[in-house]
Amino acid sequence: MKFGELALEQAAGAVLAHSVRAGDIKFPKGRRLTHGDVEVLMAAGVASVIAAALDAGDLMEDEAASHIAAAIAPDHLKFSPATTGRVNIFSTVNGLFRASKDVVDRLNRIDPAITLACLNDCADVKAGDMVATIKIIPLAVAGKAVEQAMALLATEIAFEVKPYAARRVALIATELPSLKPSVMDKTRQILEARLVASGSRLLVEKRVPHRAEAVARAISEVVGGHDMIIVFGASAVADADDVIPAAIRQAGGVVEQVGLPVDPGNLLVLGAAYGVPVIGAPGCARSPKENGFDWVLSRILAGETPGHDELTGLGVGGLLMEIPTRPLPRLGTGSEKRALHVAAVVLAAGSASRMAASGKHKLLAVFDGVPLVRRSVETVKQSRADEMVLVTGYRSGDIERVIAGLDCPTVHNPDFASGMASSLKAGLTAVRDGADGLLVVLADMPGVRPEHIDAMIDAFRAEEGKAIVRAVSGGKRGNPVILPAATFDAISKLTGDIGARPVIERSGLAVIDIDIGEAAHIDADTPEEIAAAGGILTD
Repeated sequence: MKFGELALEQAAGAVLAHSVRAGDIKFPKGRRLTHGDVEVLMAAGVASVIAAALDAGDLMEDEAASHIAAAIAPDHLKFSPATTGRVNIFSTVNGLFRASKDVVDRLNRIDPAITLACLNDCADVKAGDMVATIKIIPLAVAGKAVEQAMALLATEIAFEVKPYAARRVALIATELPSLKPSVMDKTRQILEARLVASGSRLLVEKRVPHRAEAVARAISEVVGGHDMIIVFGASAVADADDVIPAAIRQAGGVVEQVGLPVDPGNLLVLGAAYGVPVIGAPGCARSPKENGFDWVLSRILAGETPGHDELTGLGVGGLLMEIPTRPLPRLGTGSEKRALHVAAVVLAAGSASRMAASGKHKLLAVFDGVPLVRRSVETVKQSRADEMVLVTGYRSGDIERVIAGLDCPTVHNPDFASGMASSLKAGLTAVRDGADGLLVVLADMPGVRPEHIDAMIDAFRAEEGKAIVRAVSGGKRGNPVILPAATFDAISKLTGDIGARPVIERSGLAVIDIDIGEAAHIDADTPEEIAAAGGILTD
């Protein structure tokens, strides 16, 4: 391929690098010029164009990207159509993303025109998450280079998603007078939430004294009917012969590892009893925040058996964010910290385009005798959100009429027709000062209740406002969502009919999923959906 300025007489068959106008006709970037195109441009007085002249065997960017993507084993993956030389690749399952740095590096060194970017090895992914992207940099690339890339990907695995398998899980929790039962109850709840994405179930919990023989006896009782055993000790492991590792051995098992070069998560124990994995969970696993326990759990749920070499190789990248609930954090704390301020934005500006045929507004549909938008505002007001604002747009007068008396500030978005991004930005502008987190609530979700929002706010505050908190159902992402102040600048740059998903995916922040059941997915976009959710269209 030869790139540069071409006289029109030589431009037939070349690919435009920049759009060109000929009167009212626009020839877009990436168009391969025909002889007819050249004649039109000449008639308009255009003398030359910036374009790429293809050599024999060159492939256009989309064709090249499609060929390379087709060489990747499609198991548990979904590929977007090629556009502007790019194919995005998504996971179709909840699972463990595995990547070979060696293979990816070798592919990226075949030709500068061919690039592959993917998530970090061992990333936890949900169905629908983007895991990789193929991008052809120039407008065309040598066919031989594409063939090399295809041959590499066809013979070696650059990346894959290993789906999580549902496991029958037993929890053994040891007791000491210093450990409150309420803490143990919360520990169980957090563990159950961690298991949701894999479809695993916690079938039994045994609470026993913090002694090796008691734990060993509990392991022996549950090992026959379960696929995984998780032990939470009332006291942290201090030695390879401490209670949990000693109990695994007494139960006839083996101990693979005591201690992990991941912090938080250093004090993890991994072993097995009669082929059933036994994880001695570190104290930090009582928090939903990512820690070394998650790294080991995800590998086991994906069917892997992490051994000594892999576990001791986790040190690089193993320094994770601090967990506020640790009894002995890395650094001492100073004075008491202020409570984090969570501001809610209820989005009610959309034009309800999917309701156009009915001539009615979905947010005015009545649920249990209450208009949907009023119900959504009442839900937020009954939660622990510190302040709220309702963003209006389409039929704003009707919306404000049905929320009268609720003492809810409103902000009108005159640009509502441009899409959700403008409403999200309008709401953020109204509450940004003093806010540590932005709770984004869609006004057309009748199943969301105050307790759902409170659980999300509790998780956000437990993470000191440094994580994104997202409602999910069965491991699939939904709404509402709480976005930390660190994302506000990115939100203010959003455009079009998109929500916060790009911000979440590119933020680099931890994402805490709170399962609120089907409420995370039930919305009322069509007359049929409103009726199915128990609503009645009125106006």
